[in-house]
Amino acid sequence: MVFDIKGKIALITGGAAGIGLAYGEELLKNGIEGLVVADINEELGNETVDKFNKKYGAKKAKFIKTDVTKKEQLEAAFQLAKSTFGDLNLVINNAGILNDAQWELEIAINCNAVVQGSLLGIQYMGKNHGGSGGVIVNIASILGLQKLEGCPVYVATKYFVVGLNRSFGSSYFYNLTGIRFLTMCPGVTDTPLISEANNFALKGFADLGRHLGEGLGALPPQPTTNVAVGLIKMIQDGENGSVWVSEGNQPIYEVEIPDRLTLRKK
Repeated sequence: MVFDIKGKIALITGGAAGIGLAYGEELLKNGIEGLVVADINEELGNETVDKFNKKYGAKKAKFIKTDVTKKEQLEAAFQLAKSTFGDLNLVINNAGILNDAQWELEIAINCNAVVQGSLLGIQYMGKNHGGSGGVIVNIASILGLQKLEGCPVYVATKYFVVGLNRSFGSSYFYNLTGIRFLTMCPGVTDTPLISEANNFALKGFADLGRHLGEGLGALPPQPTTNVAVGLIKMIQDGENGSVWVSEGNQPIYEVEIPDRLTLRKK
């Protein structure tokens, strides 16, 4: 199931800054033919695409302002990929927030939009819709594999992504669509978030912001570039339904989720 990135067309949500920006850069370095950057920040999005086109060739990348919680705006990004580049082979549902203080928005972005992005990916790439298949990467977190008291809602949204992707990454969906579903679980990469943790914790719980900051600070940090390099390896070689971790500036590794029947407490 080796996936050759060269010559392919990709779409990244939340691609104007942070990890999403690093993903786009790494894909272009590795020969992606066309890239759609979908992000709610219009100024940053246009700046990012301008830089990409100056560095990697005119018309390599296109930006579209996108609120991923609005289906019509999200679908417009998929339509742009098709109308501009004639195809779509890779979707990275990267847009996400850590903000339990706004948990309803957090769920809308981290869960609902990932489902919508996955379904649109199937609609625009799936063999069952006349496409040629491809790869959908949904971004979870290492907090989708553990607990953290400081941000219980965020943790739950990332568990959601892991469960969603492992289920989409079954033989039934692959045989129907020709799409591999892969899960990336990045570790801590956004260090300013730690110092601002008080702003992102659930309100009404004494010291919860401090617990969030300390919990994030205890996790091994890494630059965004490390996650992006790992993403390329995962896309090229990862098995359908597989879950991968990138943390502590170390090489990416695949995790094995235990069978439920082995989890009974003894």
